[in-house]
Amino acid sequence: MDTIDSIDYPVYFEDTLTQLVNFIEQGNYSRFFILTDEHTGQHCLPLLQSRLEHLNNNYDVIEVNAGEESKNIDFCAGIWKMLIDFGADRHSLMINLGGGVIGDMGGFAASTYKRGIDFVQMPTTLLSQVDASVGGKTGIDFDNLKNIIGTFTSPKAVFIEHAFLKTLPERQVLSGYAEMLKHGLIQDAAYWNELKGLGSPLSLPSAQLVYQSVAIKNKVVVSDPFEKGFRKCLNFGHTVGHAVETYSLQNDDNHLTHGEAVALGMICEAWLSHKKAGLSLEELNDISSVLKALYPKYVLEDSCHTVLYALMKTDKKNQNGLINCTLINRIGECSIDHICTEEELCDSLSYYNKL
Repeated sequence: MDTIDSIDYPVYFEDTLTQLVNFIEQGNYSRFFILTDEHTGQHCLPLLQSRLEHLNNNYDVIEVNAGEESKNIDFCAGIWKMLIDFGADRHSLMINLGGGVIGDMGGFAASTYKRGIDFVQMPTTLLSQVDASVGGKTGIDFDNLKNIIGTFTSPKAVFIEHAFLKTLPERQVLSGYAEMLKHGLIQDAAYWNELKGLGSPLSLPSAQLVYQSVAIKNKVVVSDPFEKGFRKCLNFGHTVGHAVETYSLQNDDNHLTHGEAVALGMICEAWLSHKKAGLSLEELNDISSVLKALYPKYVLEDSCHTVLYALMKTDKKNQNGLINCTLINRIGECSIDHICTEEELCDSLSYYNKL
């Protein structure tokens, strides 16, 4: 697998720990810091530390609580405080070792500390490897809204180590798998069909499939770095999905993962695609049956629709107060900027409920 060149940084897939050590040595950093949570601190950090031994322990570890609940300004303030306490200067480096929460929040903390220090991403979950690893987005949640505060700031490099995925529970593998399926639906029908063949229960996707997913997303991101147009295609499943994810975070003790919410959103938005964008009934049924078999049903009472619609209205990609969806014309081809009404969106939720 070749290195992928993203917007202005490389994404490494092979011998990544050696590549990271070389990067640190060549960067002449005054110090570096590893941001983790308790899960990556236990399962992934020891492997990384075993390769850093000859760097004279010129680093400190900053650990935050795992989970979306930590991706907020208070935990960010804690990271900034630790950087200050550890004497981080503008020639320091932040290594974000973890899933999407660590990557998003660590990138945001680094991009704003002393007006920006260098950071690299070392994603440890399938979701963060295939989704958050490219794009140059950082962010935190605020006022119960996902990623509403953030920056477009590129890491200096991304290091995708497949060995980290072997530590994941199946539910987290499925969460990332939803984004891989999305990449096939919006850009590559053959890839969708290949992924479908993995079946259920899901085995861990190979390093080659992860590489293909990153390559698809990277192609989209490079064509539209600041999300002015075509990059919106990556939003398929996310208008409904983000609203359901936020609703679940607010109301459920065992809340939905990002991938579970996006899978639900893709079913709803596939239905909208059939009604508004020419997706055939055959392909709608294919998408619905694949996702229904992989992901548990989430009960959405009709009384939730008003709340969910209000959450959809906060989506960053909306325009002039109108809800703006990405839909697919056929599997492997999508189109952006479809305005969807409250009635249409609620009908899509009803379609999901009846499956």
